[in-house]
Amino acid sequence: MSAPGAAAEPEPAESVAPAAERPYMPGYGIVGPDEGSGLLPWSWAVEQLRAARNFWVCTVRPDGRPHAMPVWGAWSGAALLFSSSAQSRKLVNLRANPRVVVTTEEAENPVVIEGVAEVLTRQEDLQRFIDLVNSKYATRYRVDFLDPEVNATVAVRPQAAFGLRQGDFTGSPTRWSFTT
Repeated sequence: MSAPGAAAEPEPAESVAPAAERPYMPGYGIVGPDEGSGLLPWSWAVEQLRAARNFWVCTVRPDGRPHAMPVWGAWSGAALLFSSSAQSRKLVNLRANPRVVVTTEEAENPVVIEGVAEVLTRQEDLQRFIDLVNSKYATRYRVDFLDPEVNATVAVRPQAAFGLRQGDFTGSPTRWSFTT
């Protein structure tokens, strides 16, 4: 996991889109990038990330077994942010191996993010997350709820992402690649 307290990267402009291509999906009848509805724009994925109420966080235990748990989360414009008890299985796993997969809860129009987890501790990052959560979930959490000794705030910046539309299973699958 990235160093705790590391400065968060500046938020990129939403208009900067990652490279898009068809994912390799042998045996599923996936058509070329110009067929079906074509490659999905990154803006479609951002809409799904903003609209999702819950996310599945998938980590790997130190002994190699997978672990998946639902969380509330918020898209910040550059990363999916969530919080969890600093002692939770998720955080224990992420401290040992920061590679993570986060998915939207809806399987019909999914967005799957592959990235590396970073624990945020800077006050401005915690405040941004609490503001996003309070707005999205109509809560009134205070930033002290995110005391890093008790509740870790995690950012997952995509390295790659995948999405597809239910209505065009063979003509919409898209894989986005992000430069780091």
